[in-house]
Amino acid sequence: MSTAILTGQPVPGSSIEADLRSLGFDIRVAADVAEAETVLAEVPGDERVALVDARFVGHVHALRLGLTDPRFPLAAIPGAVTARPAGRQALTRAMARENSGGGTTLAVSLADRILTALDADGTDVHRPELGTLVAAVPDDPQARNEARQAVADVDDEAVRLKSAVKARDGFFTTFCISPYSRYIARWCARRGLTPNQVTTASLLTALIAAACAATGTRGGFVAAGLLLIASFVLDCTDGQLARYSLQYSTLGAWLDATFDRAKEYAYYAGLALGAARGGDDVWALALGAMVLQTCRHVVDFSFNEANHDATANTSPTAALSDKLDSVGWTVWVRRMIVLPIGERWAMIAILTAVATPRITFYALLIGCAFAATYTTAGRVLRSLTRKARRTDRAARALADLADSGPLAQGCAEALRKPARALPGFTAPALALLGGLAVVLTSALTGFGGPWPVVAALAYALTSALAVARPLKGALDWLVPPFLRAAEYGTVLVLAAKADVNGALPAAFGLVAAVAYHHYDTVYRIRGNAGAPPAWLVRSIGGHEGRTLLVTVLAALLTASQFTVALTALAVAVALVVLVESIRFWVAAHRGGAPAVHDEGEPA
Repeated sequence: MSTAILTGQPVPGSSIEADLRSLGFDIRVAADVAEAETVLAEVPGDERVALVDARFVGHVHALRLGLTDPRFPLAAIPGAVTARPAGRQALTRAMARENSGGGTTLAVSLADRILTALDADGTDVHRPELGTLVAAVPDDPQARNEARQAVADVDDEAVRLKSAVKARDGFFTTFCISPYSRYIARWCARRGLTPNQVTTASLLTALIAAACAATGTRGGFVAAGLLLIASFVLDCTDGQLARYSLQYSTLGAWLDATFDRAKEYAYYAGLALGAARGGDDVWALALGAMVLQTCRHVVDFSFNEANHDATANTSPTAALSDKLDSVGWTVWVRRMIVLPIGERWAMIAILTAVATPRITFYALLIGCAFAATYTTAGRVLRSLTRKARRTDRAARALADLADSGPLAQGCAEALRKPARALPGFTAPALALLGGLAVVLTSALTGFGGPWPVVAALAYALTSALAVARPLKGALDWLVPPFLRAAEYGTVLVLAAKADVNGALPAAFGLVAAVAYHHYDTVYRIRGNAGAPPAWLVRSIGGHEGRTLLVTVLAALLTASQFTVALTALAVAVALVVLVESIRFWVAAHRGGAPAVHDEGEPA
């Protein structure tokens, strides 16, 4: 429910009441400040409330942007201010001071005076970027006529459609998808569809595409490619629908982010199954693609978390990057070579239709490896040339992304004092060397030997030492991706060394379950919800515990038994993390957690 308190006397010919009703507001009228305060007190505390000057002239979409966005406790445009329940107390205080100050006249916009009071209190008030949209409270008939003419000169709907598209997106999406997907978003909005429904439709379409690929026939591959593109169109549409209708939600942001990964990795599995029907085993390539793509994302997440609130956050490399982006064609080249989801899915879809799964995975691995090298090298250079102080919050986020279990945490506590004496680059170096040791040992020794277990124990020790002190070093954001690569790489290598049917698919399932847990951790941090509960991390062992367990299973069991154990471990991890994740996000949504809209990976 939403209530708008219209202050002052409406001007003849004004459409403000009709505009507010079209946005779902009930209208209450206040003749003076005292009455406005009384009406405000009568509005239930769990409702959105808005103060709007009756003389307001502007576009309906300006009102929509200013008064209906669910992400912000307080928001305002000229002549209107709104508060969600979380911002209600601040609005009530400002109104009380305005009333007690004797300013009973409404000759000057009450909403603007309240906004001034909120600013004086240091209260954070969101002011949407209106661009060419009009929002004004004219003082006289001439100014009113000029404002109305300005409204008539700007197409409200055209602005709304344009703003539904991401400001920064990939080449393929910008020129091949968004020119028409925005109209699909509008069609969905006019029929009452929600972004979550479109997100779900995108997931189902991608799963059908994966099933088509799993048939292993040329017709199935062609259908899979077409359906994957259709799924991507819907994937773009759900975000555009959210921006078009301002239907942002905590649950929606989580669904959009997790379903993207589920769609892509399910499609990898479908391609691997289809290849197997044709006599070609590409499960190792499918698992390698998933590992590489997940580690790429962890690099993105870790770097952003380490630097988003760093002070003195400048570097010559960043300045050069900004300069290159000022040259038109370099912007698109740079966006394409990082192989964002739009370019990546287009490449996969086309190659699926015209080539074999093996060729598709080779191209994907080469493209993602180049993109990962390019982006990581640039970020390393930025970090080395940047003079920045990382905050405690950033260090906490990196520690959460590290996903250390009981073994690493216990060792880290014991090693905290000697860790302080180590050089600043020690943490990423230890994470890298420990990870390389366990992966290479598993790869270079026979399946079932004791040496991978020894290497896994050493890895647990080095990873504990890596996180034994706050991760505030220039390159400490590399610690989480190095740890992810070590765990996933160990599972991949041991499953390949087992050399029995089902080992690699079981490993694919285990890495997918663990990767979901790591993505879920990222989205909780991005949504300011904190990391997953400690009991969850302990129950699934942490990265070092799972790595050690897999090496022990390989040492104690036969290859066939190892496959069964990997399958059981994958199911157990998936059940625990999925149940807790779904419980958390549904509860957050029902509990009225602040809405978020994470743009995620550029399409």
